[in-house]
Amino acid sequence: MVDLGCWPGGWLQVAARLVGPEGRVVGVDVAELEPLSLANVFAIRADLTQPGVEKEILEALGGPADVLLCDAAPKLTGVRATDRAREEALLEAVERLVPELLAPGGDLVLKLLDGPEAQAVAARLRTRFARARITGLAATRRHSSERYLVGRGRSLP
Repeated sequence: MVDLGCWPGGWLQVAARLVGPEGRVVGVDVAELEPLSLANVFAIRADLTQPGVEKEILEALGGPADVLLCDAAPKLTGVRATDRAREEALLEAVERLVPELLAPGGDLVLKLLDGPEAQAVAARLRTRFARARITGLAATRRHSSERYLVGRGRSLP
């Protein structure tokens, strides 16, 4: 399992329990992660938008993932155009990483912030899965723009 945008590590702990002691979880974030002291969790400090990050992730994981989680979000500035550009760059990086990191038949959970950029990436990614839908979480604040794309059964390119 891979967790993109893993800081502060809560999902890594959940993922470690789900995959069990024989499984492996790789978390990636630009922020330094406090050691979790879990034998099956590997943390990589890296920028998802940088070329070559997929090689480091695949090496740590030992091959493509069955599940790809992405709760990553850009650091917001409050300047709408800048924030949207950062969100778009991040989503496009994740879109590029999906076929590299996610095994055929694998599942994706990707955080989206409402906006035309996110809708465009979601529309393209939906075509790569047998089933895909956008959903919100009950725990999300009422007026939040945060949604999740859940893709099940990644198809071959």
